[in-house]
Amino acid sequence: MNKEITVKSEKIFEGKIINLRVDTVELQNQKYAKREIVEHKGASAIIALNENDELILVKQYRKAVEEFLYEIPAGKINVAEEPRECALRELKEETGYEAKDIAKIYEIYSTPGFSNEKIYLFKAEDLTYTATNFDEDENIEVITISKSEAKKMLETGQITDSKTIVGILFWLNM
Repeated sequence: MNKEITVKSEKIFEGKIINLRVDTVELQNQKYAKREIVEHKGASAIIALNENDELILVKQYRKAVEEFLYEIPAGKINVAEEPRECALRELKEETGYEAKDIAKIYEIYSTPGFSNEKIYLFKAEDLTYTATNFDEDENIEVITISKSEAKKMLETGQITDSKTIVGILFWLNM
């Protein structure tokens, strides 16, 4: 297998969260193809476990899919912010919890077929509740679930967010 060689790259859109570019690539058979690439600065997500070994989830409306989704707390990495700092910030903003113990578990690509978004997945324990600090445009409900509830939510399709599924499967099998 050979890598695709970029021969031309054209920026189509620059936004607050994503950029869009179209690359022309040379294939191994000397033919050319176009690749639409969504550029993203990355995100951190947190498997946050309370003192009862329950998982903290957030439920929020996601316009892109026109649904309410159950997700582990997560958010985009700010400029000059490390993934760990982002994880701690997002956990506090979205759930009101601060973590004394946090460890990186995985680095995952959300949709590598068209995006370079990398999600840094952390596990947080030894939590202390302070207060939430939602962004202006966030409307979030915080819930906690047990392992048996998590299994049932996966089996019934209530949880469809990929980073959350990865996080739950890690938690159930650790």
